[in-house]
Amino acid sequence: MKFPTPQTLENIAALIGSDFEGEANFPVYGMNEIHVVQPGDIVFVDHPKYYDKALQSQATVILINKKVDCPVGKALLISEDPFRDFNKLTHHFKPFRSASSAISESAKIGEGTVIQPNVFVGNNVKIGRDCLIHSNVCIYDNTVIGNNVTIHAGTVIGSDAFYYKTRPEKFDKLLSGGNVVIEDNVDLGALCTIDKGVSASTTIGEGSKLDNQVQVGHDTVIGKRCLIASQVGIAGCVLIEDFVTIWGQVGITSGITIGEKAVISAQSGVSKSIAGHKSYFGSPADEFRKKYKELALIRLIPDIIKKLDKLS
Repeated sequence: MKFPTPQTLENIAALIGSDFEGEANFPVYGMNEIHVVQPGDIVFVDHPKYYDKALQSQATVILINKKVDCPVGKALLISEDPFRDFNKLTHHFKPFRSASSAISESAKIGEGTVIQPNVFVGNNVKIGRDCLIHSNVCIYDNTVIGNNVTIHAGTVIGSDAFYYKTRPEKFDKLLSGGNVVIEDNVDLGALCTIDKGVSASTTIGEGSKLDNQVQVGHDTVIGKRCLIASQVGIAGCVLIEDFVTIWGQVGITSGITIGEKAVISAQSGVSKSIAGHKSYFGSPADEFRKKYKELALIRLIPDIIKKLDKLS
């Protein structure tokens, strides 16, 4: 997420009430999570396990809960609670704006696009040409939709990330300041839910087709011409490369990569990154041949036990 105008380290420190280490006029251009940070961004870290990863990332400002040696060319914001203060910045630069109409006056809708009754289109939404948006679709603020996109009834685009910090007394929500980008020629089935990014974009690539009741988590990027069947659940920060096929009721854990042209069979559970150009099934998912061999061996276990019993 980039700020509307460049900020200084001193200005950001004043907004969140933190100490800082670095030049007061050190430039700050935005804020992002660790997997999408760029030079000029703030990243937050609040656990010693991840200090080095944050300090060595592309981020040039580290919002951290301990004073540490500052890498050359970077700056620190020293906070008692980086999670809380990251939320403060999101709230300041991307505050929630209530709607005043079903289709916002700030929305831009392309020629030939049809929007059926009872659709909600939020602030600053951009919808391209020749799209068809069916009834009861909800499109949250700042969503970007390309040309020739079809969205079926009841789909929600841009809901908050499912991202919480466990506190002693409650779960503390990380505010979402990102958006959703849907590229050209995408079809979304009924009752799909696509969460916006925490600080960047959740993206559905050109030509991809999602069946009914598919969940896409925050900051996930789906490549071009992917096929995703009904009731697939994709967690946050997943990278699905081009031409991937995912059949029904597959569950995919966060932060992994699905390689190009991979095929994942129904009801599989994907718990780690998998290579492209191969077929997978099972939970945990593995290559077809390997999984079938495992199943064949499991079926032999009763006979093996009987033979062992006879020998004993």
